[in-house]
Amino acid sequence: MCFFPGCEEAGEFRAPPENPRDAPDGPPQWRWFCLDHIRAFNQGYNFFKGMSAEEIDEAQRPYSGWGAETRAFSSQAASGTPPPRWADFADPLDAIGARFRSRAADMAERRDGKPLSGADRSALKTLGLQPDADRRALRTRYTELVRRFHPDHNGGDRTHEKALQDVIAAYGHLRKAPAFA
Repeated sequence: MCFFPGCEEAGEFRAPPENPRDAPDGPPQWRWFCLDHIRAFNQGYNFFKGMSAEEIDEAQRPYSGWGAETRAFSSQAASGTPPPRWADFADPLDAIGARFRSRAADMAERRDGKPLSGADRSALKTLGLQPDADRRALRTRYTELVRRFHPDHNGGDRTHEKALQDVIAAYGHLRKAPAFA
């Protein structure tokens, strides 16, 4: 029910307690009003009501409520306290680890030590090949994908034309790349 005396409407909108600074520790005891009475409450609400000039000044300071120093800027940061360890974090959905493994796989190096550029990695991804693929694997995968996407092998269906163009461009790039020379 609405907190306003004599109102029988449902109280759907919350308002802070009459004097939030006098409330005990813990969650505030909200008051619930109907739409008409919450509008009237909001028009007359003054957060600073009953505060002295010094209390108002303190509440309006940009750093009000930020008394605790953060770790990076604290005086202890320079004293050598170690940062938190990854093992200290719980990751039940494996969100952090999965992303890290995905990035590590994308940045994997070739066993033969030949460098791969960003364009090389993108082309390998288009063809669905690992960074360690050789020229034979490159040619085999190219042939397989051209057969899959070419309209002559799909009864004239041209819906895979963009994919075919991407495969041809990726193969053309990798064929000339230093890692596949």
